[in-house]
Amino acid sequence: MVSMEDGCGENQARFNKYACACAMVASMISIIFGYDTGVMSGAMIFIKEDLKINDTQVEVLAGILNLCALLGSLAAGRTSDYIGRRYTIVLASIIFLLGAVLMGYGPSYAILMMGRCVAGIGVGFALMIAPVYSAEISSPSSRGFLTSLPELCISLGILLGYLSNYFFGKLTLKLGWRMMLGIAAIPSLALAFGIVKMPESPRWLVMQGRLGDAKKILLRVSNTKEEAEARFRDIKTAAGIDENCLEDIVKLPSKNRGEGVWKELLLRPSPSVRWILMAAIGIHFFEHATGIEAVVLYSPRIFKTAGITGKDKLLLATVGVGLTKATFILIATLFLDKFGRRRLLLTSTSGMVLALTILGFSLTMVEHSEERLVWALSLSIVATYTYVAFFSIGLGPITWVYSSEIFPLKLRAQGASIGVAVNRVMNAVVSMSFISIYKAITIGGSFFIFAGISVLAWGFFYFFLPETKGKSLEEMEVLFSKNTRPRNVGIETQQRSNV
Repeated sequence: MVSMEDGCGENQARFNKYACACAMVASMISIIFGYDTGVMSGAMIFIKEDLKINDTQVEVLAGILNLCALLGSLAAGRTSDYIGRRYTIVLASIIFLLGAVLMGYGPSYAILMMGRCVAGIGVGFALMIAPVYSAEISSPSSRGFLTSLPELCISLGILLGYLSNYFFGKLTLKLGWRMMLGIAAIPSLALAFGIVKMPESPRWLVMQGRLGDAKKILLRVSNTKEEAEARFRDIKTAAGIDENCLEDIVKLPSKNRGEGVWKELLLRPSPSVRWILMAAIGIHFFEHATGIEAVVLYSPRIFKTAGITGKDKLLLATVGVGLTKATFILIATLFLDKFGRRRLLLTSTSGMVLALTILGFSLTMVEHSEERLVWALSLSIVATYTYVAFFSIGLGPITWVYSSEIFPLKLRAQGASIGVAVNRVMNAVVSMSFISIYKAITIGGSFFIFAGISVLAWGFFYFFLPETKGKSLEEMEVLFSKNTRPRNVGIETQQRSNV
């Protein structure tokens, strides 16, 4: 086990390697999900040819995972409050394993759909639990970096999926796509065993009244003993326990164990909780309403429309999408705790508006021209990569960081699950309707719509999302009080983080 030494330099003392290792292992489940998303974009080309399915069936196959993920995410919040964050990750891994085996077997469209549905439930669990676990393990000074690791891992998984398309696509038609989908079972099994070696979330342990165990883990994942003590006091206070309590085990009211949460979230929320819920739902809505799934899942079709021909060239151009996404999310993880969430989020959305507008224009020119326009083809490719880059440097990772850190302790798991449910619904809507929409209004027109939605997203982020950089998880409810002004919070947070 890795821990920080008291004699470390100032820069090292701000980063706990053991907490980072915990977050990295938990985030590995996101690689499996990302792989499943990325590999399907290329596998659909071969599945359509092998199983003789139509475009409507392709849309359903692509989107059904997200509808099932909706069910998984809603169940994951209550499950993680009951069995703990760590064993919820184990459960998600097992579900993924079953889904991968069914898809890899895939003798028919029905069995393939069944495997996709099972994997979707695992997706719902994974998307909720990995960021929550990472947020609850990490210190305020490194929370942005550690909580963005799941999104980075999703991007790495997508890239691996694209590479799998390229290499397994050279096998026979019947074997190639089944290998693409079935191989995900191997890392699922490895993660199920690996995660049991990691510690449980100290905040979940406090909610169970296991104060002694929580304190031991906080001493290992905090930068200093003083920070661990301060975090321990804040968590006890948030859980309704006297901060001076020295007992190792205490009995808590049942409402602190996850019961009555839905009433506090949806039926009778306080003004600050209402704002938090609106912020979480809004950022998850706009993450997919701005079109990222259309690009990630249907990039071969976009490039084919632009003028690229041949399966190898299409899959190779798609690898560039995955490489761009992974590279820029890695950059984002390094700057989240330095520049803050709001600045990157607004910059990201601005760039997306510009890139989507250019992409819509270039694809429209291609569609209305009888000749092959090399400049429009090049512009389409550049605009696609630019859009993915801007998405990945802000909106992509910040959605998960932000929504996992803003809810109060006892509302966090189930509050985050609502955000994930909205995320999956929008993902399903885009992935299951994109082909039909672009056939109705042209593919260029569909990206003009995404550009318009991105403008609305920028306005929402500017007016409703305060800066959370440098704040402890226990301070979030105060941050979202009525008197807080999002545009001014960044200044205050910057001053606090410099103290």
